[in-house]
Amino acid sequence: MLWLKAFHIVFVVTWFAGLFYLPRLFVYHSAATDAIGRERFVVMERRLFKLMTVGGVLTIAFGISMIAAAPGYLSFSWLRVKLALVAGLIVYHCWCYRLICDLRDGRDRRSQRWYRLFNEVPGLFLIAIVVLAVVKP
Repeated sequence: MLWLKAFHIVFVVTWFAGLFYLPRLFVYHSAATDAIGRERFVVMERRLFKLMTVGGVLTIAFGISMIAAAPGYLSFSWLRVKLALVAGLIVYHCWCYRLICDLRDGRDRRSQRWYRLFNEVPGLFLIAIVVLAVVKP
């Protein structure tokens, strides 16, 4: 179980690194005025999204494997709330993909300020998930 937990944490870090950095790229992308700069962000966003998707998939896979190894944990309400938050992160992750497509295709309808606020969302998820996992209220 400790090996599963260790790798789960490693991939959580990987996934969150992408969730924190990708929206920051959106801020810079929306501010870019030249075609070369915008194309550079398209490439960076696509590559980062691929890496963070691997991190997210492996986070979920190791999380499921821990639940399979100890299914009794599902009886704890803190874990069920944590899993709901993870589902929210998956929605956020998919939303990021939609924003990548919009920016790539020139359908950027949002301001830099909106992207800056969007960038704060994963931090709120992280705080809630860590508190649930550590404190187990």
